[in-house]
Amino acid sequence: MGLALVGCGGSDPSGGTGSGGGISTSGETGNSDGVESVDSNGDGDGNSGPGDTGDGDSGDGDGDPGDGDGNDNGDDDGGTGNQKWDTLSVPDSAFNCGGGGNDEPEFSYLWAANSTEGTISKIDTKTVTEVGRYIVRPDSAGSPSRTSVSLSGHVAVANRNGGVTKIYATEESCEESNGMPGIQTSNNNQALAWGTEECVAWHKPMQYSSQRPVAWGAGQYNEGTCFWEDEELWTAATQGQTIDVYVLDGDDGSTKEMITIEGVSAGYYGIYGGAVDGNGDFWGSQLGTGKLIRVNREDMTYDIWQMPVSGYGMTVDSEGFVWTCSSNVARFDPETETWETAAVGGYTGCMADAGEDGLLWMSQGGNGVIGVNRDTLQVEKTWAAGGSYGISIDFEGYVWAVAYGSTVSKIDPESGQFWTYNGLVGAYTYSDMTGYALTNVGSPSG
Repeated sequence: MGLALVGCGGSDPSGGTGSGGGISTSGETGNSDGVESVDSNGDGDGNSGPGDTGDGDSGDGDGDPGDGDGNDNGDDDGGTGNQKWDTLSVPDSAFNCGGGGNDEPEFSYLWAANSTEGTISKIDTKTVTEVGRYIVRPDSAGSPSRTSVSLSGHVAVANRNGGVTKIYATEESCEESNGMPGIQTSNNNQALAWGTEECVAWHKPMQYSSQRPVAWGAGQYNEGTCFWEDEELWTAATQGQTIDVYVLDGDDGSTKEMITIEGVSAGYYGIYGGAVDGNGDFWGSQLGTGKLIRVNREDMTYDIWQMPVSGYGMTVDSEGFVWTCSSNVARFDPETETWETAAVGGYTGCMADAGEDGLLWMSQGGNGVIGVNRDTLQVEKTWAAGGSYGISIDFEGYVWAVAYGSTVSKIDPESGQFWTYNGLVGAYTYSDMTGYALTNVGSPSG
C-alpha cells in the first residue's frame, strides 16, 4: 500500500459521537450512521443512487458504460501548534514538526460532492463516517463536483454552475466571522446555513456556464514554521467557445494568473478533468476523444495533444505519467509525447497507487473497481463495491469509490473487503478528493 498525505498536530477529528444540530465549538466532531462492512462476494447496497441530476447536462454520466459522453467531439491558514504534512518529497525538519515517516496521522478525510444538494461531505477515512457537511455556494445551486485537497489538508471544490470554494479541514484553522462566540461548524451530515458556517475559508464567484476541474499545486514547505505556504489552486471554466484556465491564490481565492486556451474546441464542457504534476504544471483533459492540455506554471504557455481514445476521468501518477480513463485506459509520457492504450472495461474515475508495483485503480461499470498494471496495462484485480464512479486512495492505501448517488465505499485492495457509508445526496465526485495524488506526483527524468 502506498504512502499518502497525512497530518500531524491539531485536534483529533475522529472523536465525539454527537448527531445533533451539527454545531461544534470545542473541536469534537459527530459520528454518522450507515456504515456497512461486506466481503468481496457481498453486494454492498448495489444502488448507484439518483445520479448526477444537479446540472442536467447530457454529457455528465449519461449511463453509457465506459465512453464518457459517447461523443467524439474533439496559507497561512491561521492554524495553531506545530503542524506537518508527511509527504514523499519533504524531509523531516530540524524543528519539531510532529511525526514523520509512517507515523499515525492526526486526520485523513475524503471530500465528496453532493451535487444535487449543493454541498460537500467530509468523510473520516478511518471510521467511514461523515464528520462535516458544507454548503459551497451562497445560493446552494452551484452543482459542485470536483474536489481537491491541498498538502495543508484543506479542500477546494468547483461548482459546475460557476464558482470555487475553499473549506478548512480543521477547526483550529477556522476564523470567527458570524458574531457568535466560538467557532460554529458542522460536525455531522447536517450543513449549517451559509454565513453561519465558519470553516468556509473563501468563496470566489465566477460567471461561467461550465466549471469542472479544480486542482491544488504543492506550494512551498516552510521547515521553520512546519506549514505549507504559497499554495495555489488551478481551475478551468468555459463560456460559449472560450476556455479559461486560472491560477488562484490559495489563501484568499484571488486570481494570480489567467490564460485563454486557443485552438481547442469548448465542445463538451471545455476542460473536464484536471491535475497538477511534480513540476507544478496543470494538466487538463476533455470529455470523449478530445485534447490533452498542459499549462506550464512558469510562463503560462500551453501545449496540446490529441487524445487517442475516449476519456472521462484523469490523473497524474508518481512517475509523472498522465492517465485518461474510461472503457479504455490511456497513458501519456510527457517526455516522449507518446501514448499507450488498452481496453480494460473501465468506466469513469481513476487514481494510481504510488507504492511499489502500485496499480491504477479505475471505476468499473458503476459497481466495482479494477486494478490495472501501470506497465502492462493489463487488469490484475477486480473488486466489488457499493457503487463506483469517482476513485481515490487514502493514506493507508485503501481504495475509495464514490458512487453515482448516495454511497461511498472503502475497499481493501488486497482482500476486496469493503465498508460503505450511505448518507450522500446526489453524489458526483471524481478527482483528488483525499490529496493522495498531489502528495505523490512526480516527473519522468527522461
